[in-house]
Amino acid sequence: MFERILFDRKSLYQSLERMGRNDWSLQLRDQCKRRLTPGLHGNMPGWIEAWKRLPAPQPSHWDASGPAVTVTSLEKVDHDELKQLLLHFHPWRKGPFELFGVEIDTEWRSNLKWDRIAAAINFDGKRVLDVGCGNGYYGWRMLDAGADLVVDCDPFPLYLMQFEVLRRYAPHPERHFALPLTDEELPENLAAFDITLSMGVLYHRPQPLEHLSKIFQTLAPGGQLVLETLIIDSSAEEALNPQGRYAKMKNIGVIPSLALLTRWLHETGLVDIQTADVTWTSVDEQRRTSWMTFESLAEFLDPANPRLTIEGHPAPIRAIVTGRRP
Repeated sequence: MFERILFDRKSLYQSLERMGRNDWSLQLRDQCKRRLTPGLHGNMPGWIEAWKRLPAPQPSHWDASGPAVTVTSLEKVDHDELKQLLLHFHPWRKGPFELFGVEIDTEWRSNLKWDRIAAAINFDGKRVLDVGCGNGYYGWRMLDAGADLVVDCDPFPLYLMQFEVLRRYAPHPERHFALPLTDEELPENLAAFDITLSMGVLYHRPQPLEHLSKIFQTLAPGGQLVLETLIIDSSAEEALNPQGRYAKMKNIGVIPSLALLTRWLHETGLVDIQTADVTWTSVDEQRRTSWMTFESLAEFLDPANPRLTIEGHPAPIRAIVTGRRP
């Protein structure tokens, strides 16, 4: 029986060394050792105890081909007990997942966004970096789509623990890893990935061009950027700079028009820039559930006009834009 070790990243370090990225491997060993410790977060000991009490990893069957990343087993599992263990990791924002018959109905129906991405991107045989990955839902879908290696980055301990819940049952050998990093902490001129995704990150950065430059540098020559971000509905090169909150979010920098975003990508050095999708975010895609009981999109919009946020700004529109490093 193969038993996962919590927060073990040795296979990733070895993969990076085979790629000739020994310096980054050494750096990550130190960063993960310092940040993935029980004392890092007040809730970490409780999360670890819940993780230890989850059903044994094998025998089980893994399936990431459908909307919910799913683990099944012929062994009998107490659904009520398992649900209570999984609720230790509330709130579940990205998903859905299904573990041994327990459906985790996450805030975001992330499979809808995945369908938009998968229609435009070929992951087969690619090394992928996902910046701001959340709990890693998209990475599991990328592996199913043929990716050779997926490296996720997210600084939030809860999301890393949710990743570990799924990683406990993932197929061996490992090809999907989550790191406790922000985009700012990635090495300069990494040039290691065939595809880099930045989804839901750009508008949280006060200097969006700096973020795009850092993401650009993660790509190997010929590599592809997949950028998903909020935009405003305008044909002009302009942006919304919310004063205060936007849809109750307080850490919003700049929300560009698609025209301005395209110019930024050109200035970064990307070529072959294409718009894969533009979609208004709906309460069907993002909503409160029993697995995420805090406020969600319905509370963020003007109840009299859903095309406006509660503050009176244009409601969220999300674009998926791609480009290539020459």
